[in-house]
This record gives sequence, structure tokens and C-alpha cells, in this order.
Amino acid sequence: MSEPERLELLQGTLDLMVLQTLLALGRLHGYGIARRIEQVSGDSILLNQGTIYASLVRLEQRGWISSEWGESDNKRKAKFYAISEDGRKQLASETHNWQRLSDVMEKLFALKGGGPA
Repeated sequence: MSEPERLELLQGTLDLMVLQTLLALGRLHGYGIARRIEQVSGDSILLNQGTIYASLVRLEQRGWISSEWGESDNKRKAKFYAISEDGRKQLASETHNWQRLSDVMEKLFALKGGGPA
């Protein structure tokens, strides 16, 4: 079986993926968030530690997630993240915007060719 082609994320997309993951699954540590996104994408998206943690810092600074220290399944100290009420509101707004953009793109892709080459 061939390896899936990797997707390049649009700016802001990872933050929305993190918010949605936390909304769906609840409190998780950064590694767990990254692995879940990779799993759902069928490994089309691979996240390195620096990428996911930059997103988590950004989201926490904006007040869209909160964090607290806890113990992971393997008994190590880990920072766990949860979506905040402001994060839920932001996710709802961004989900609406993505749906609108997706609808426009669907209409554009449905256009038949025939113009200049």
C-alpha cells in the first residue's frame, strides 16, 4: 500500500483542528492532540512537536484553550489542554466561515472549462 500524499495546511487550519479535537475528545495533552489529528487525516497530515506546541501557545494566549499540568498514561508529567468557552465561540464562528468558503469553492470547481488556455 502506498504512503498517502501529505497535505499542506492553510494558515489557521491547524488551530481549528486543535479546537475541534479538544471539543470532540475533551482534555488532552499536546502529543495526544497531534496523534489524533494525524489519525483522523489518515496520516495525510504529520505534525512535529514544534508545530503543535506553537499552535497550543497561540490558542492559549488568545484565551481559546486553557491548560493545567497532570500525569499522562505513562506516568509522566504533561500539560493538558481544554477548549474554553471563548474557544467554543471562535470554533463555531470559524466553522461557519469554512462552510461558506467550501460552498463557494464547490461552485467554482463545478464550472465547466472552455475559456482561454
